[in-house]
Amino acid sequence: MEFRGTTICAVRRSENDVCIGGDGQVTFGENTVMKHKAKKVRKIYEGKVVTGFAGSVADAITLIEKFEKKLDEHGGNLKRAAVSLAQLWRSDNALRKLEALMLAADKDGMLLISGNGEVIEPDGDYIAIGSGGNYAYSAAKALFENTDLPAEDIVRKSLEIAASICVYTNDNISVEKL
Repeated sequence: MEFRGTTICAVRRSENDVCIGGDGQVTFGENTVMKHKAKKVRKIYEGKVVTGFAGSVADAITLIEKFEKKLDEHGGNLKRAAVSLAQLWRSDNALRKLEALMLAADKDGMLLISGNGEVIEPDGDYIAIGSGGNYAYSAAKALFENTDLPAEDIVRKSLEIAASICVYTNDNISVEKL
């Protein structure tokens, strides 16, 4: 899947320092910026989980709503809820057509969830997705491993770096912190 018009970055320094941020650009087709200040990150499950999405906004909102229901079903267990969502996403005919990726994090960890049935826990305490994801990931890795910056600063700086390189990423950054 190739998503254009968004970059999402997540960093977890400790259980008390978890952030996900995203840029605000929504791109229509190959060359039209439709919106500059979209918010693609949000807290869910009574503020205990933070999510960010790349891909179709309507599809992502549907997935976030389904994910919150799965969190309720599994007592807030992030991994069990993510696996359950991935199974539903992959097996349901209507959901299978949704085009989005999602990052989710709580005080204990972070995950990438896809419609291909993947639930990936990153090796490090940082991950990024979307059109500028590789740029933001590289920046987050360098900052995480070589500085003592808090998670929010790493997320913001990584997204700023991605915005300076990727034409589908802008510098209208929003961050949610646990």
